Amino acid sequence: MIIKTIAYPRAALIGNPSDGYFGKTIAFVFKNFCAEVQLYESPELELLPTKRDGNIFTSIDELSSDVELYGYYGGIRLLKAAVKKFNDFCKCNKIDLEQKNFTIRYSSTIPNRLGLAGSSAIITAAMRSMCEFYQIEVPPAILANMVLSTERDELNIPAGLQDRVAQAFNTPVFMDFDRTFMAEHGFGRYQPIQLPAELKIYVAYRTDLAEGSEVLHSRLREDFESGKPEVLAAMKEWAALTVEVKKSIDRMELDRVPALLNRNFDLRCEVCASSISTKNLQMVELARSVGASAKFTGSGGAIIGTYQKEKMFRDLVKVLNLSGIEVIKPEIVSH
Repeated sequence: MIIKTIAYPRAALIGNPSDGYFGKTIAFVFKNFCAEVQLYESPELELLPTKRDGNIFTSIDELSSDVELYGYYGGIRLLKAAVKKFNDFCKCNKIDLEQKNFTIRYSSTIPNRLGLAGSSAIITAAMRSMCEFYQIEVPPAILANMVLSTERDELNIPAGLQDRVAQAFNTPVFMDFDRTFMAEHGFGRYQPIQLPAELKIYVAYRTDLAEGSEVLHSRLREDFESGKPEVLAAMKEWAALTVEVKKSIDRMELDRVPALLNRNFDLRCEVCASSISTKNLQMVELARSVGASAKFTGSGGAIIGTYQKEKMFRDLVKVLNLSGIEVIKPEIVSH
């Protein structure tokens, strides 16, 4: 029997990047794209590569293009790290695994390295497949921790929890990463919420701007841990913006949301200006030029925002497409 599991890309609606710094965020996953893992029992444990793991190219230009899209490492390292961390988790929790092996492979349609949590999706799907294979139940909050630990501890990828929480819960989530609560429980306060259809959301991305989230987080982490006043103040404001968006959604005061989203990005520009490329800034400016709100979905490469009516969405598509930027209406996953 072949086990098939999936995980979806994440879009941070508000609050990022405070999730890695004891802040608050709202994020959701959407099924326009997905990462899929297939796993089946086999005599030996084997990890099968896909195209992005290849090392044979038709030309030097093809190799260069491949590196620009996928970086220097493909997805095999994600699978290998996920398997190791899954095994570590089971040993730590005294879970005896049945002595059997498996073959595992992945595929993904999630645009790569564009702030949509594509790597986390592959790891999340892999964890789900192993849980099903060994018949182990892992609560969503713990699954999110396992995925984050895989990236941080095994792969040295600086990251926050919100991507993994949204992907583990598979529904929009309001997340409070209160320092004291996390120290006591090992995870944050996670509240699944509903995003009303009246809140018209778009996601836009470009494929010529691949950059790992570590570029932003490495710099931000240094400033945060050194106690840089403007960074500490920004974290508090991002958390406050998240609370205001949550209130606006609960009260159906949706006309307040666009300005809050815009402020999220403007604040990022104030404290992380050096990490925002010209093309990233251009996406936001073009979206705002037609009246839409705009901010990063993650750490750059893709943006999220709201629009008012279909005419504004058509204008948004037209303006962004002219600059090689794709625009979609996210099919938000909600249980």
